Amino acid sequence: MRYVAAIDQGTTSSRCILFDRQGKIAGVAQREHDQIFPKPGWVEHDPETLWRNTEFVLGAVLDEAGISAGDIAAVGVTNQRETTVVWERDTGRPIHNAIVWQDTRTDRLCTELAGSSGAARYAERTGLPLSTYFSGPKVRWILDTVPGARERAEAGELCFGTVDSWLLWKLTGRHITDVTNASRTLLMDLRTLAWDEQICAEIGVPPAVLPEIRSSSEVYAEIGAGPLAGVPVAGILGDQQAAMFGQACLAPGEAKNTYGTGNFMLLNTGTTPVFSEHGLLTTVCYRLGDQPPVYALEGSIAVTGALVQWFRDNLGIISSAPEIEDLARTVDDNGGAYIVPAFSGLFAPRWRPDARGVIAGLTRFVTKAHLARAILESTAFQTREVMDAMRADAESRSLDLEATALKVDGGMVANDLLMQFQADILDLPVVRPLVNETTALGAAYAAGLAVEYWSGTDDIRANWAADKTWNPSMSTADRDSRLADWNKAVERTYNWAE
Repeated sequence: MRYVAAIDQGTTSSRCILFDRQGKIAGVAQREHDQIFPKPGWVEHDPETLWRNTEFVLGAVLDEAGISAGDIAAVGVTNQRETTVVWERDTGRPIHNAIVWQDTRTDRLCTELAGSSGAARYAERTGLPLSTYFSGPKVRWILDTVPGARERAEAGELCFGTVDSWLLWKLTGRHITDVTNASRTLLMDLRTLAWDEQICAEIGVPPAVLPEIRSSSEVYAEIGAGPLAGVPVAGILGDQQAAMFGQACLAPGEAKNTYGTGNFMLLNTGTTPVFSEHGLLTTVCYRLGDQPPVYALEGSIAVTGALVQWFRDNLGIISSAPEIEDLARTVDDNGGAYIVPAFSGLFAPRWRPDARGVIAGLTRFVTKAHLARAILESTAFQTREVMDAMRADAESRSLDLEATALKVDGGMVANDLLMQFQADILDLPVVRPLVNETTALGAAYAAGLAVEYWSGTDDIRANWAADKTWNPSMSTADRDSRLADWNKAVERTYNWAE
């Protein structure tokens, strides 16, 4: 069998990518889906559309490559992680739109659940703060809001899952998730890798709706019908953990940063969970079969690439995302303007759900080109904040963080202006891999390892190669000045939402 297929179900599109043994792309199919905004701060997807688009790209990639299901050794799945789906066990029909990871409707619920213990109530067991970001409160909201849903859930008539579980159900009829996605629900104990019954009860999620937790790399089931009928699904990784795996960050101290709808930096901390003192998340990085799990510290930024989409779709200043680089290059700097995209509050390391987006430092001098540059720079500034938190945690826990360079991936790394500014603000080289589709590649690796398409993780390391490196050139004084102004802008986002 010549290829491994990866389903990459992301925040804005569904894709299927074929990889060969060298980790090179042999075929791609993609279809976007609508973002649904019922109210300010609410973000939804139609689960049926996510499935139809996934089914479409499975067939389309085979047609593009001129191959059949018999040429596919296994399928891996990677997905937008915390996005929450609840469906009927008998019919497979969703009872509500999927609530997307960016959605903030559960903010009051999270405050109530935090009580006198604060947002860290469950952090020691789950590695996560009580936040609208995670799946548990989203499930609770659906069960409390859809008439009859709670009673049906307690009777075992409903299934909950993140998008990986939803797709596995549609592909195989099995109700499964993996440890990386389960670690993003606020419902799993990081040490036991099992659902925490006490937390489930306190948040209000009946155990009967929960999927079975499995490793990230094993044969789960064969696909029952459709273009890839009979092919085993053998890998599941949440999108950021998949990118970590695809970047071959397999040793403690190795880190990567993914630039997508949001930004996500992960640091491999080995087989013992490390709990952050500086606003980072503790998460499962991956687990291969029955081997010990590997953990990571993560800095999650809600809005980066989504800010470019806002500039294009809401303001209409550009007609396509790549145009922002050309527009930004027509000026030398941001003209004193800073954009803080706290559309869903601020995630790591500040965790301020009360924050909302601002444009600060406006004068008559500022043009749309300065705003374009400020949009790109905001991604780099937010990444610097996460890197600083990661360094502080690494130092306090005596971890050897490899701070010699930062591996990057995702759609925005094609933007040379942004990558150069990122290197300048971090004062570190920024390295883009030869194969940029590291999220899908990581899912393919997990599936391929399970069926011995690849013999081991040494194959993954051997496949990784650098494409381009950006080296810092900004003076220390200039960097410090810009970071100070950025911090002033961020502080002006606080206390906007009640």
